Amino acid sequence: MADTVRWGILSTGKIARAFAEALKEVPGAVLAGVASRSRENADAFASEFGAGAAYGSYEELVAATDIDLVYIGTPHPQHAANALLALRAGKGVLCEKAFTMNRREAEEVVALARSKRLFLMEAMWTRFQPALAEVKRIIASGEIGEVSQVEADFGFTANVGPEHRVFNPELGGGALLDLGIYPLSIASSLLGPVAEVRAQAQMGPTGVDVQTGFTLKHKGGALSVCSCSLLARTPCELTVSGTRGHVRMNTRFHHARSVTVALEDGSMRTIDTPYLGNGYAHEAIEAQRCFQAGLIESPGMTHEETLAQMGVMDEIRRQIGLVYEADRRG
Repeated sequence: MADTVRWGILSTGKIARAFAEALKEVPGAVLAGVASRSRENADAFASEFGAGAAYGSYEELVAATDIDLVYIGTPHPQHAANALLALRAGKGVLCEKAFTMNRREAEEVVALARSKRLFLMEAMWTRFQPALAEVKRIIASGEIGEVSQVEADFGFTANVGPEHRVFNPELGGGALLDLGIYPLSIASSLLGPVAEVRAQAQMGPTGVDVQTGFTLKHKGGALSVCSCSLLARTPCELTVSGTRGHVRMNTRFHHARSVTVALEDGSMRTIDTPYLGNGYAHEAIEAQRCFQAGLIESPGMTHEETLAQMGVMDEIRRQIGLVYEADRRG
């Protein structure tokens, strides 16, 4: 059983269901328990996905002795409290993005994980996709020359009412926290830490951003041009450009199954980069690897990167005038 990692899933929503499905593709993963505020929902989820136990409260799940790692899939404003709850119970944590509502909350969570020497990682699943690994390999090979720019967009048409989480400020709604974090995170992983950011947004009737555009200047001097939208179904592509050409993560980059390289001599090639199942398995595999190695963070999604990106989003929100209740508690 030494190769087995026992997971607990906190929440029974859409993303929790996707993660439970992904665990079926992860060697050594056992879904030991699931928790919901409703015991009925937890029972139904456990029955559907074969969880070992169902709990009618989050407190019961984190107290269970047969759980190693807790996956948190609740709405953004609950992430900090849920992560702290699990860490205080001695459990490792994989917490959905946006990691928290702001950097202050993120610092509190990271500090506790470090003090207790417990594994903690932001569940930025695209960081562990084969497509991104291939892009990094191509950049490192020098094939597209010296890289100086990333362009990335992520948008879909949210045909839902104002009470839905994507528009509801009480649930951390808005394009930036839900979608903008993706291009921000990947751009930072490719070009390094952000030195400056400039942002503009269109605000919606509920007071959150419905689309936001931002440019990033990275510490090495390179630039990223990023956008996110809840109003427009954008191409969702990510392109990295250098002195000799570019590489593109194709057809909705967060689900990319191939990348295309185009060079100055007119040549072009496409490399297949399939992923396991629905794609979420790769982050779970990394979390298990780190946990079993006794690490408290992943080198592919470090605590410092998570904190830095929360800080960048804080600054973007300052520039566009987006304030959440969590900010007022600071």
